[in-house]
Amino acid sequence: MSVSFDFTDDVALVTGASGALGSAVCTAFADAGATVAAADVVAPDDAPLDAERDRIDFYEGDFTNEDDVARVVSEVVDTHGGLDYLANIAGTWRGGTPIAETDAETFDFLFDVNLKTTFLASKHAIPHLRGGDGSASDDAPGDRRGAIVSVSARSSLEGGEGDALYRASKAGVRLLTESIAEEETGEVRANAVMPSVIDTPANREMMPDADHEKWVVPADIAETVLVLCSEAAGVTSGAAVPVYGEA
Repeated sequence: MSVSFDFTDDVALVTGASGALGSAVCTAFADAGATVAAADVVAPDDAPLDAERDRIDFYEGDFTNEDDVARVVSEVVDTHGGLDYLANIAGTWRGGTPIAETDAETFDFLFDVNLKTTFLASKHAIPHLRGGDGSASDDAPGDRRGAIVSVSARSSLEGGEGDALYRASKAGVRLLTESIAEEETGEVRANAVMPSVIDTPANREMMPDADHEKWVVPADIAETVLVLCSEAAGVTSGAAVPVYGEA
């Protein structure tokens, strides 16, 4: 059974757009007819993102910096007339050392990139995602079409050896998502996806001996992001959805 989405006339902001998963989410939204505001601190020149294709506009900004986030969100809303969806894809991994040997800079880095970006993007997007501001919401005020999907991680569900700060930051994303869902009940839906290892060139290079066939490709995760933004998940909010297949 094939599945298709129609996000025509909708506007989606995607953070971390120059990465493997972010670019896949941008492509999926654009293929479904949405206007995509692709945001990243990294310009798409050497990234998988095709910023030249129809319906994708790139916005350069550091989403750990609140002034940058406010500017980008304002530019997106001013240019496109509203905002319907936010995909918090920006994130990274660091690990390899136990807590007793991990420096404080690693803590700051992981919580900035994984959790602070999600917080700041959500904070500034939520007023525009509520009924009556975005294009989709204007058509049917109060139908909860405004949606946020953020990226947590399977490893956020339990402690582990060597990457405690990554796990903690991704657990923070999950709890932040649940809190937004509670605070915005009836206005904005908020859900998270939980990948394990994503099948990217960088991960294959980092783990050459792993069973890559069990890893999930970014395009498949992007489809789940679209499901959670779509009307098919209109009664789903506060969920953390596994997207790790057999990994």
